[in-house]
Amino acid sequence: MLQKYKTKRQEGFTIIEVLIVLAIAGLIILIVFLAVPALQRNSRNTQRTNDASLVSAAINECLNNNNGQMASCQDPAAASLNTYLDSSKLQQLTAEGTASISNYDIQTGTRCDANGASPVAGGGGRAFTVSYQVETTGADAPRCIGS
Repeated sequence: MLQKYKTKRQEGFTIIEVLIVLAIAGLIILIVFLAVPALQRNSRNTQRTNDASLVSAAINECLNNNNGQMASCQDPAAASLNTYLDSSKLQQLTAEGTASISNYDIQTGTRCDANGASPVAGGGGRAFTVSYQVETTGADAPRCIGS
């Protein structure tokens, strides 16, 4: 007789529990979709900085081998600079998908400002800067590497 009055236990999830789980999953997916582009942008910017360092090292090597004659090394299209730089190693500073050192602005007799954002006058005879752009959430920002 007692078993007749016992209520049958119902198992499963309530609609509130399901909605809470869906809301949490939605927040996690939103965070991932917001974080991935920033991570990709940071990766590209790191590669651009590495590429600019390769160009700077090639210019330094060119200067050392040409007795400090900047005229033979300052032009990105100069054959002498191309002998010191393997452009196949350039991965990010590209124009229309083609890696090229012409995507850098090489200026002589300059040094980078305190923020590393732009070249300023005041470098010595062998001083130079390699300027390039990095991505930000807004417009691209200038950066430079000096000798």
